[in-house]
Amino acid sequence: MSERCDGTGKFSHQALFYRDTKSYLAEAVPFVLRGVAEGEFVVVAVPGHRLRPLEQALGPAVDRVHLFDMSEVGRNPGRLLPTLFQILADAHGEPVRVFGEPVWSGRSEEEYPACVQHEAMLNFAFAGWSARFLCAYDMSALGPEVLADAEATHTALVDFPETRPSTAYDPEAAYERYNVPLPAPEDALLLPFDVESMSKVRRVATEFAALEGLGQDRLQDVALAVGELCANSVQHGGGSGVFATWQHDDGSVVYEVADRGRLTDRMAGRKPPAAHQRGGWGLLLVNQVSDLVRAYAGPEGLTTRVYLRH
Repeated sequence: MSERCDGTGKFSHQALFYRDTKSYLAEAVPFVLRGVAEGEFVVVAVPGHRLRPLEQALGPAVDRVHLFDMSEVGRNPGRLLPTLFQILADAHGEPVRVFGEPVWSGRSEEEYPACVQHEAMLNFAFAGWSARFLCAYDMSALGPEVLADAEATHTALVDFPETRPSTAYDPEAAYERYNVPLPAPEDALLLPFDVESMSKVRRVATEFAALEGLGQDRLQDVALAVGELCANSVQHGGGSGVFATWQHDDGSVVYEVADRGRLTDRMAGRKPPAAHQRGGWGLLLVNQVSDLVRAYAGPEGLTTRVYLRH
């Protein structure tokens, strides 16, 4: 199968629509091997069940490929851009090539919107970089709305054995389509807070998590995530906010902070701050310790919701 990238060495973000393992490997393997042959920094990030077939098909070249289990590194889609920024830093100026699969049939309803927003933001984050991305979508398992979102977030579509430009490409619209209110359950515990009551919110959050069975290491993550969100509200959200918590049906403990702030930078929490910049690490740490982060930026303010599992 011929190389699908444009050959310019510039930014490229394409979607692979595959129907079975044959069409998957027929595109993924040449894409990866071409990067290895050209001395690029090559990354494969796919769900665990896809790693073994790719490793076998790549043969000896697999030793020159950086492999990641997407179900781990991308469990929270908010971790993906920080990981990619680190990958580009590790490449030390070499062209980067990534074969990934951020969306698969096992993604939850809560995770999926964050995946679409990640795919949309990737276009903004790496435009102008020497980086090529090919993102796989399983046509046999994913619904038409998922494939439509893929068309909106990728400039071209590799639909085995053809490649075509995406006439629906509009990452801005795709991002905003999932910027929607996040209704909380009626039995959520609500607690208004300001700078003087932030410590009380952290205590309530950790006590609730302990009652729900989270271990000591996760309690530390709870304190960090809730503390950073509340501090962000006090500093940037009008000096106060409303904290909420409840248990999700899947057993996750959910925390939410709403305030009157505005989201002025979509990369907040996803792009490491510059070396000379003071602050900027709080939301990045929230993404690292949380299993999922969702946000809604509306006319009345900002709502941020985090999920932490056992």
